Amino acid sequence: MRAFSLILFAALTCFVSETVSAQTADRTIDEIKTETLARAQTGAYPVLGIQPVDASDALGRIRTRDPDEWAAAWSAVADGYMAKAKAASDPKEADANFVRAWRLYYFGQWPAPTSAGKQAAYQRTIDAYLQHARFFDPPLEVVRIPFEGKEIVGYLRLPANAKRPVPLVLAISGLDSRKETVAETYAAALSEGIGFFAVDSPGTGQAPRKADETSDQTYSRVLDYLATRPEIDKNRILVHGQSFGAYWAAKLAHTEAKRLAGAVTQSPPIHRTFQPDFFRSRMYTREYLFDLLPASLFVYGLKSADELIAFLPKMSLQAQDLLGKPTAPILVVGGTRDTQVPIDDLELLINSGSGPREAWINPAGGHMGRTAGTWPDPVIFRQVILPWEVRRLNQKPDAP
Repeated sequence: MRAFSLILFAALTCFVSETVSAQTADRTIDEIKTETLARAQTGAYPVLGIQPVDASDALGRIRTRDPDEWAAAWSAVADGYMAKAKAASDPKEADANFVRAWRLYYFGQWPAPTSAGKQAAYQRTIDAYLQHARFFDPPLEVVRIPFEGKEIVGYLRLPANAKRPVPLVLAISGLDSRKETVAETYAAALSEGIGFFAVDSPGTGQAPRKADETSDQTYSRVLDYLATRPEIDKNRILVHGQSFGAYWAAKLAHTEAKRLAGAVTQSPPIHRTFQPDFFRSRMYTREYLFDLLPASLFVYGLKSADELIAFLPKMSLQAQDLLGKPTAPILVVGGTRDTQVPIDDLELLINSGSGPREAWINPAGGHMGRTAGTWPDPVIFRQVILPWEVRRLNQKPDAP
């Protein structure tokens, strides 16, 4: 018998619709600059946390779509804040400047470090974030787990005063987010008595391997490691993935059902996302700021759109014969107007398998379920995702 599915729709008092039609080319540099500044002014993804004045400064230095020019412009503005942070005598002032620098370096490498300049910007992203992390209480631990001759790098934070062993969320970043952005979001879980381990998606950040249909092995190795930490309750570990990270969370809900207390899948690619016809239609969606195709090629380590389109069907969880099998409890989060991951994929996950399902679907929402102003990413996390995680992780083992 199929598990009961609960669909929760976000109540929206107002929404201004933006029609997104199929595009045949990416944005020009002038279009990118205009849209980036507009998103900075409203706090929209992916310019979250970047001050409009800083965005304007960086964009004023950019003339072309050259990735190194992009990285250099944002890094130049970030360098100024790093200098201010290092010169500051007040810890709060120093930390505020480290945060500002970190977000600017991060955007300098966005959406993927596809050039030498963007790679340098990402290294500075890590450096600035770890400078910011020096001020954390409870502290952040950089964990390095041996894997296939390389290492998985993750950030572990545990609540200071919670009874040991503590529950934990394995938090996986997306195609263009990073473990640093995920770790910043999950700081809110600490006050709930929940720890987190933030890690990059395959092919992104410091991940030890590119993405393919077997890269979930990375996270099985992470679960092995977490089970060795006596401060962590290995029976109360939940996974949360965002966008591309939600694919891995959905897969782990199937392959690691016995080791997971639950899985949050936020706009999870499941099957149709990986089909050639859909991928061609989404390559230049205006919902994505720019360079979705180059970022996707980078993540998979492939060279051309044709090569990528030929490979992607292997990623389908349906093609891997996982759908319909027992899973950990799953929360599906998303929007019906998502142009990057179709609602078909969310419905397929909701209606497959024998594990319990719950869903929060924003009928006016785009990717990740977000709508500008009404349901931005931080609000969805704090009002939808974190409460579900708290409830799941605090449930008694025999609770339904």
